[in-house]
Amino acid sequence: MTESEVIFEERPTRDGGRLGVATLNAPGSLNALSLAMITSLHAKLEAWADDMSVHAVWLQGAGDKAFCAGGDVVALYRAMTTSPGDEGEAAQAYFGAEYRLDHFLHHYPKPLVVWGDGVAMGGGLGLLVAADHRIVTDTSRLAMPEISIGLYPDVGASWFFQRMPRGVGLYLGVTGAHLNARDALELGLADRVIASEARQDVLKALEDADYRHPQQAVREVLRGFENRALAPEAEVMPRLDHLQVLSDAADITQVVRRILDDPREDAWLAANRARLAAGCPATAHLVWRMLCRHRHGSLAETFRDELMLSVQCCRHTELAEGIRALLIDKDRAPQWAYTDVGNVPANYIDGFFMPLWDVETHPLADL
Repeated sequence: MTESEVIFEERPTRDGGRLGVATLNAPGSLNALSLAMITSLHAKLEAWADDMSVHAVWLQGAGDKAFCAGGDVVALYRAMTTSPGDEGEAAQAYFGAEYRLDHFLHHYPKPLVVWGDGVAMGGGLGLLVAADHRIVTDTSRLAMPEISIGLYPDVGASWFFQRMPRGVGLYLGVTGAHLNARDALELGLADRVIASEARQDVLKALEDADYRHPQQAVREVLRGFENRALAPEAEVMPRLDHLQVLSDAADITQVVRRILDDPREDAWLAANRARLAAGCPATAHLVWRMLCRHRHGSLAETFRDELMLSVQCCRHTELAEGIRALLIDKDRAPQWAYTDVGNVPANYIDGFFMPLWDVETHPLADL
């Protein structure tokens, strides 16, 4: 990582304190998170948490296209394909650091604002969801699109999907559906909508705030800029009944068949059907299993399970093939191990859930 891939600033506040500002600075890759970026960000956020002069923290992405489009899966692909046998070690290092950062942000001791402008997908959505103050804008586009690369919705998704209306998290996970700012508000992924062009004005107002009560100060500033009229028309809640009907089945094979056979003429639903049809059949099973496993689980338990599953995904063929087809060769013609959700054997999916550590030796045991 070059020093500029994450930019850290400490902006003076009116009372002599500081506002910590962290900028993910890899706009060419839509600010995709590398391991070095994750490590650097975590270290600085820990330092700011311990620094009594830092009143609040702001996290944003460079450029006007994306907050963060996800993890740097191209680097992960290189590790999987150039060092056979060592892919598990690389996966454990990357995903372990990412989930540890996400868990830390969920429990951050100071006001944490994430400016979720533009694309916020995968790992980027994990950062956004974790914050105290989750801002989306008129340009925000959110998704957990892992079905397209043979991974599964991670970064705590099996936990935050459970907090949505019945069936919605499952539908989002298996279709990689794109959400807008209104959807983010209504599904509990964001707290406020603010105009994209207001970013610098909001930061200036935070510099000028009275921080005798930090959470209240940040909330009052953000409330002053909030404009829900900017949010586009919702995609999910107007279709809630329909999505719940599609997701209401005894197993994932039936759910996928119901979605793919849905005759309803609707551009948003049609795009989701197409994404599912082209996506990895094994991923659909992983989404189903993880939601079943974490119906009543804690966030820490979810992250521990995700680390095991993510490492196993790197040991199987689907993830490397999905990344190759979408981001390396870009032929968009992945050769999945199984061509249909109904043909995926149960014992094949069981293999993804083989434990890698016991409770005491798990790399995230201390969460």
